[in-house]
Amino acid sequence: MSYWLFKTEPSECSIDDFARAPDTPIVWEGVRNYQARNMLRDDVKKDDLVFIYHSSCKLIGVAGIARVVKAGYPDPSQFNTASTYFDGKSDPESPRWFAVDLIFAEKLPVIIPLDKLKSLAKLSELPLVQRGSRLSVMPVTPEQWQSILQQR
Repeated sequence: MSYWLFKTEPSECSIDDFARAPDTPIVWEGVRNYQARNMLRDDVKKDDLVFIYHSSCKLIGVAGIARVVKAGYPDPSQFNTASTYFDGKSDPESPRWFAVDLIFAEKLPVIIPLDKLKSLAKLSELPLVQRGSRLSVMPVTPEQWQSILQQR
C-alpha cells in the first residue's frame, strides 16, 4: 500500500462530500498536470490511502482520509464537451488524462493547517511544504504519513 496527498478546493470536492455518502465512490477527475497524471495512471493503486487536502479556501490543510477503490483509468471528463475539464485534443484510443475513484475513510477532528505541516521536520521533503510546489497529487512516505496522523 502507498500513501498520497491530493489537493482539492472544497467548493469542488471536500472531505464533507465524501462523508455525506461514505459508501459511494467519488471520481477524482480533472487533473491537468502531466506529472500528477502520470502518478494517477501508473502509481496510485487500489487500497492506497489518500490525505484529502483543502486548498484555496479559508481553512487550508489536511481535512481527512480517503481510500482508492479504483486505480487509474481514462478520465471521463476529458471527453465530455459539457465539462470544464473537456480536452478536445484527447483521443479515446490514447487518452491524455486519468482519474481514480476514492471512497470516504475518515474526517479529521480538525483540519491540520499548512503552517503546522511546514513546522514538522519529518515533512521537510514533502512536496507540499517545499517552495514553488504546486502538484495536486503527491506521494507521501510512510514516515510522513505517520507524522501527519500524529497531529490530529
